[in-house]
Formats: sequence, structure tokens, C-alpha cells
Amino acid sequence: MTIHSIRFRPAALPLALCCALPALAQTQPADTVAQLSAPSLPETVVTATRVAQPLTDVLADVTLLDEPQIRRSGAVNIADLLQRQPGLELSRNGGPGTTSSLFMRGAENRFTAVYIDGVRVDTQSTGGAPWEAISLGQVERIEIVRGPAAAVYGSDAIAGVVQIFTKKGEGPFTPYVGAGIGSQGTKKLEAGFSGKSGSVDYALGAARDISRGYDSRPGTNPDRDGYRNSNFSGRLGFQLNDAHRLEASGTYADMTSQYDGFTPDQNDRGHHQLATLGAAWAAQWTKQYSTRLSVSESRQRYETTPDPYRTETTLRNVLLQNEWRSGGHLVTAALERREDHLGNPALNPWDNAIDQRRHQNAIALGYGYNGGAHTLQVNLRHDRDSEFGGQSTGSVAYGYGFAPGWRVTAAAGTAFRVPTLYQRFSEYGQPALQPEKARNVELGLHWSQGASRLGVTAYRNQVRNLITFGAAGPCGSTFGCYENTGRALLQGITIAGAHKLGGVNLGASLDLQNPKDDLTGKLLARRAKRILKLNADTRVGIGGTDWTLGAEWLASSKRYDNAANTRVLAGYGLVNLYASTTIAREWSVLARIDNVGDRDYQVARGYATAGRVFYFGLRWTPR
Repeated sequence: MTIHSIRFRPAALPLALCCALPALAQTQPADTVAQLSAPSLPETVVTATRVAQPLTDVLADVTLLDEPQIRRSGAVNIADLLQRQPGLELSRNGGPGTTSSLFMRGAENRFTAVYIDGVRVDTQSTGGAPWEAISLGQVERIEIVRGPAAAVYGSDAIAGVVQIFTKKGEGPFTPYVGAGIGSQGTKKLEAGFSGKSGSVDYALGAARDISRGYDSRPGTNPDRDGYRNSNFSGRLGFQLNDAHRLEASGTYADMTSQYDGFTPDQNDRGHHQLATLGAAWAAQWTKQYSTRLSVSESRQRYETTPDPYRTETTLRNVLLQNEWRSGGHLVTAALERREDHLGNPALNPWDNAIDQRRHQNAIALGYGYNGGAHTLQVNLRHDRDSEFGGQSTGSVAYGYGFAPGWRVTAAAGTAFRVPTLYQRFSEYGQPALQPEKARNVELGLHWSQGASRLGVTAYRNQVRNLITFGAAGPCGSTFGCYENTGRALLQGITIAGAHKLGGVNLGASLDLQNPKDDLTGKLLARRAKRILKLNADTRVGIGGTDWTLGAEWLASSKRYDNAANTRVLAGYGLVNLYASTTIAREWSVLARIDNVGDRDYQVARGYATAGRVFYFGLRWTPR
């Protein structure tokens, strides 16, 4: 593995230091980039192995984000928040409502499996979650697991998993109302309530975001490219008795956004709809043995005008999860059925109408052990796909605590992703495409003491049968075809840490990566080799009120916009500032300035990004 020395534009450093240093004087937990030191984070994580585990037992590279951190982020959608986390970077064709790709450890967007309250979210067109359609309005917690997880989740999880949890009812009936305004005509309204009464817990919320936006392609179509997003979520739980619980959840998001296509002076619009629905029954049969049966469905629809295009994906899942715990041992066994459907009407003369389905049946086994200094996790899974037959994956991870506060970890795993139905059956597709497959190894060194954390993870992920869009060939289009011609090598080191220095909470992450085309040696498009993220926050008294003041700095080295590495996207550095406080017990305020230096940069060639933007929010939550 070759890791190159890090270089950033020197002009960004003085600006970042000037903005960050005044914020260094705090007593509360940091909203750190690494999210490692905040004691308010939940003590268990469920995404790594699909069952609840103490965070100290988890061997995967994990980041947890809680509700206060999410609120302070000021982000519009999930992608904006996640790009501030270690090992993740964002590419987007315009503003928040336009097509977004999230690269985890340099892997393609479609290689990250995404779940909302346990409901799988994906698109069977280009593949991957529609990040631009996922709102932050009702989110309570996010778990990020880096590294292949196909042995637990099946197809899709070549790079990792992101699990999004909406609000859950706890305590007495509690309503909330929030409003915000910002630059570019941004307005936000949210309202909801949650609580618990006897054996019933509930939560219901709604939010509306509007923005006039900005001109995303200057000189091509001089207009503002704004968006409107309405979203809803609800959760209901019923504790039948000490051993049995029923629960249901649902989310709905409706996003209309303007974007600049390839026709000058044309007012292009995209309309996203994303809905999820899930129900589960959890049973604790004995002290050691429990089961969970869940059924879920997600629907994703995307439509454009005036150029007509529409795609609709429906995913259905049934999962029976079994757990047996005894001492330091955890044994899991799962049966899962997944059904995918893609419906694309032929709205243009050159389109092919698509109405295709497939399914997968799987069995998954897992064993975990935690005994003193030793931690072990082994997972095996076999998927039987209706089109591609059997696909087997496995992973093994081991951790050894060799000194107080120190642990070394090692892991290896295989993963796969079957082609999307669009990649096989559209006018650009080939029915003979084969699943993409990956082999990953990684080593980690972790240290923790009190509020301080430091982690170093080195990884190497080889992907073969990579599906790329190539020249015209065996498909029906003369423009180009999908084909299994690629190989990718994703390797790098992630360093993440947090430290409390007096009243100051500091966080940082550094990614030194080399995601490249293994055939040509070229860097994969729109991915940087070096990414640095810093965060500092503090609590100070101003006018008799306690304020949380914070600063963030994100610096990225240059990237290339094309596979040939001939079109350069320059490196950049961004500074964000935020402040929040609680007033009159029941009222809280948030103020943010993003891109303080009004930096002009691009993450996709020809598409502008937002300059300096302001946001102010007010929230009422009675206690």
C-alpha cells in the first residue's frame, strides 16, 4: 500500500486557524468530526452485526451521530451531514436537491447499503441510495459502518452500511415546533410530538424545507436552481408484555428541485418521492434466546420534466433474526428474503419500457465472542439469487486489548453486488452482466482514555467485475453500454480522534486514500487522495447565557472529473462556524455560517457549489 504525503493549499490554513481559535474554550462534548468523544452517544450499536451490541464489543470502524449533533449540523439532507464524517466524501451536480453521490472509502455510491429504521433503501436504476431525497428532519440517530458487510446484509454492502433511525417515543408527551431562515431564500418549518403512555410509545413529525437556491451552472442557464422538500415520519410501539413487543414505522419524503441539464435556457425539474414502511415483532423467549421478525417495503420514484423520464423502484424484505447469548458468546442465525422491482415507462421514442423483478433468499450465521482482552466476530452468508444463483460471502474480525486503553484489530471479508435491473434491461444494458465482487482486508489500532480517542485504520479493498459505462457494443444503444470491464483497488488509511483540552473539545480525521482503476492506474473520478476534517467547540457565557460555539474545517486535495484524469477539479478548504444556546428553558436557537471564506470550488466539473450561506433556527420544546 502506497500512501502519499499530504498537501493542501496553504492559503486555506491561516483562514481556518483564525476562525477556529476563538472557539477554543468549551466544557460540553464536541460535535467532533470523528464523533468519538461525546458521552451522549448511545452505548450500543446495531448496524455492525444487525443485533444490539455494546460499542466496546464492535470491531468494525463505526461512527455514531445523535440528535443534538444532527441538529447543530444545520445540514439540509443526509449527504451534507455525512460528508463531514471520516472516510466519506460527496459529489453533487448542483445544489442539495440534485443528484448526489457519497463515496465511502473511495467506493462507488452504489456500494454503500442504506437503511431507514431497518428498511432497505436503494434504486434499481443507477444503483445506490437517493441521498438527495433523504431528509434530516425526523432523524434521531445515524450509525455508519465502514468496510464490507455483505456477510451480514447481502448484496450492496461492498463499502459499508449507513443506518438511519427516526425519532422514537420516550417519557411523557412532548411536542416541538421549529422554524429557520437562511441565505438563498431558505426557509424551514418542523413540528411533531413523541412520548410514551403505559405500554405504548409513539412519535410523529413533519418538516418542510424551501430554498430559491443558486445558479448551479453559470453561463449555461442563468436561473436559480432551488428545491422544495416535505417529509413525514412516524413510529409506534406496543409492549405486549415483558417478552413481546410490536412496532411499526414509516417515512415519506417529497422533493421537487430545479437543475440545469444539457439544454441551454431549459428549466429542468426533478421530482423525488421516497417512502418506507416497516413492521416488526420482537420476542424474548428465554434469558438467552430471542427472535425478531420484520417485514418492510420501500418505494422510490424519480421523474424529470420537461425532458420526460420516470423510474420507480420497489424493494420488499422479510427478515427472521435469531439471537442466543451466553456469557461472552453471541450466536446469530437469520433467514431473509429480498424482492426488487423496477418499472420504467417508455416516455421517449428511444427508451425501452422496463418491468422487471428479481428476488434473493438468504441464510446468514454469525458468532461473536468477547472475553477480556480478546474479541472475535465471524459471519457467513449464502444468497440464492433468482438470476445469478448462489453467492456466498464471509467475514472474520479479531481484536486484542494488549494494554489498558489500547486495542489492535484485524479483519477480512468478501462482498458482492448484483447488477441493477436497469443495468441489465435498459437500452444501455446487457442481460449477461455478472455481479461485482470484492475482497477486503484491514488493520486497526485504537486508543481511548477518558474523553480522548484515537483510531488508525488501514484498508485494502479489491473490486472485480466492476460495472462501467463503456462504448457502444452488444446493447441496443449506439451511445454506450454497461459492461463488466473494470477493476478497482480501494486502499488507504483513516486516522480519527477526539480530545478534550481544558474546556475545549477537539476532533479530527485524516483520510489518505488511493482509490484507483486497477487496470489503468488512474484515480477514480471525483475522489481525492487526501481529505482533512477538523472540529472544535466550546461553551462560553455571553450576556448571562451559556453558548456552544464551534468551528469546522474541511480540506480536500485535487480530484479528476473523468476516468482519464485529464480534467482537474482543484483542491479546496472550507470553514464553517456555528453557535447554539438554550433560552427561557424551552427555547433553543442555532446560527450557522457555512463556507465562511466564500470559497469558489467544484465537486463536479461545470457545476457551481454554494458560496457563503447563513442559517438561523429557533426551536420550542416544552419540558
